[in-house]
Amino acid sequence: MPTQTSLRTQPLPPDMVAAVDLGSNSFHMIVARIGDGHLQVIDRLKEMVRLGEGLTSERELSPEVAARALACLERFGQRVRDMPHGSVRAVGTNTLRQLRPDDPFVAQAEAALGHPIDVIAGREEARLIYLGVAHGLAAGTERRLVVDIGGGSTELIVGEQFSPRLRESLHMGCVTLSRRHFADGRISARAMERAELAGALEVRPVRELFRRSGWRHAVGSSGTIKAIAGVVNAQGWCDEGISAEALGHLRDALVEFASVEAIALKGLSEERRPVFAGGVAVLRAVFAALGIERMQVSDEALREGLIYEMMGRIRHEDARERTVRSLSRRFGVDRAHAARVEATALSLYGQLAEVWGLADPAWAEMLGWAARLHELGLMIAHSQYQKHGAYVLRSADLSGFTRHEQELLAALVLGHRRRYPVTELRALPTGMQEAGWRLCVILRLAVLMHRGRSAASKPEPRLAVDDNRLSLGFPGDWLGQHPLTQLELEEEAGRLAAAGFALEFA
Repeated sequence: MPTQTSLRTQPLPPDMVAAVDLGSNSFHMIVARIGDGHLQVIDRLKEMVRLGEGLTSERELSPEVAARALACLERFGQRVRDMPHGSVRAVGTNTLRQLRPDDPFVAQAEAALGHPIDVIAGREEARLIYLGVAHGLAAGTERRLVVDIGGGSTELIVGEQFSPRLRESLHMGCVTLSRRHFADGRISARAMERAELAGALEVRPVRELFRRSGWRHAVGSSGTIKAIAGVVNAQGWCDEGISAEALGHLRDALVEFASVEAIALKGLSEERRPVFAGGVAVLRAVFAALGIERMQVSDEALREGLIYEMMGRIRHEDARERTVRSLSRRFGVDRAHAARVEATALSLYGQLAEVWGLADPAWAEMLGWAARLHELGLMIAHSQYQKHGAYVLRSADLSGFTRHEQELLAALVLGHRRRYPVTELRALPTGMQEAGWRLCVILRLAVLMHRGRSAASKPEPRLAVDDNRLSLGFPGDWLGQHPLTQLELEEEAGRLAAAGFALEFA
């Protein structure tokens, strides 16, 4: 039976929500109260875990770092474990993106926290960061550049008001550059130059795109940039925010200290010091590549973005819904036909949801989206179009969707016709597998009912189940009047039998 850790849902609007950010350097959690559409943060927790430094060449976490991270999540879990499912959103970023698919850490982390953890793609992380930062800025229509330096990645976003227009996630952060260029603890002019050049190489593929994007002022977010701002302000090199000149003074000071252990700067915490030089190198590279002269610093970041995203879903402003609509338009999906398939799929789902353990409304959402996108691949080629659609859904940056949600959506679209996608469904997280198998059956039957693509044909089948035995019934002589559908059902019964389902119809 699917677990509550598989998808997120909001059956009843909660009055208390929490967001957890499992970054490559720090873990953050905020707890907020929602009232009349407004957000009031009532608790903040932060621990410097430095998850990224435990990532091995085999894409596993070292036991010491994994233990440190799980201990932190146990402490976070004491605060949110009693909150209802759906009221806590936890996401993993760069380091968790790099873990092997079979690594047990995410499952262990979910048990420690007591809530599901979604591993999000870099551009989805960028979108959520922008959402958090934008809510903390004064209202305005100017185009802004947002830079967020994490432990393992740096996100660049250009947007207006609450809408990101351009997003990129670069594979560099304060932990990764510190490990690569200052691993021996020494800070030399040559080491700093090489670190900045490494950063410049990461920015180079998108440099001109961001330079030409028309942004008017730059905003920085998260711990590295806030730490840099705190130091240059405390040292008197910059009155507010971060200037390019102040960054130059900071770089020179770090080289003069000559080692990580010797760094003694006003405003720099002891826990930030081991990865500070790498963070400065990243920001210097971004300033130089994008021509930034001065940067404002935001108190909001990814975790606030998660909270505002949850508020949007509570108000039925789901980014995933916008993504599905956009994909339908972009790939020329026959939306009238897709709507008929969706209606039938949801009708069948309603008859089975309780018996099949699919009562969580999030399963209905995924089924509906899969029905609306099942013909996505037709624009690429008719032959094996289900494979083309699945590839797009698995590989594209789909705003609002987590990696596991994309994998489920892709598996359903792949499996809506012909071969049942046994391998793909078995590759889903444990909590999604059984639900995925059953949702796939429902979608296949709904698509089959509308193979003729006629708006006049409105089948109203009754579907009953006993474990994996399905009984499909039609009113009157509907099936006799549709012999092609009857033949297709006979063929479908054979395909489902190979997947462990027995289908009877009359």
